[in-house]
Amino acid sequence: MQWAEVIADETLRDLPYKIELDRWGNILMSPASNRHGRVQIVIAALLERLEGGESLAECSIATPEGVKVADVAWGSSAFMARHGYETPYSEAPEICVEVRSPSSSEEEMRIKTRLYLDADAKEVWIVREDGIVRYFDDKGEQPASRCGLDPVPLLNH
Repeated sequence: MQWAEVIADETLRDLPYKIELDRWGNILMSPASNRHGRVQIVIAALLERLEGGESLAECSIATPEGVKVADVAWGSSAFMARHGYETPYSEAPEICVEVRSPSSSEEEMRIKTRLYLDADAKEVWIVREDGIVRYFDDKGEQPASRCGLDPVPLLNH
């Protein structure tokens, strides 16, 4: 299955799941809680504070392992000028954020982090629903985001 077919499929539109494709075009679905959705909104609003770009929710990115969908992403003005709202993006926006659901494994998050970084993301945030945030770049895990934003106080209220 191709991503355009997934988007056009009316039977998939109202499912309460995040949908992705694996490398063979098989549909992968993950359930999301209301807390998960709230964390996405908080992160997207925080990223909107960055100048020179925009935040995106449910950002589809083509990878060698299929289309992955970052819960939230931030693309610079230069990225947006190159790609607009291409679906899926052929490269990752500068910041890709995964909100880790209880059903997500550490291995899944490790693989997605590597896929986003290999697709040219500058950093990846893994945000747990309880407010713990981990930051990664091409050198590995970092103590903070290089963009200077800290979502933790906003998530822990």
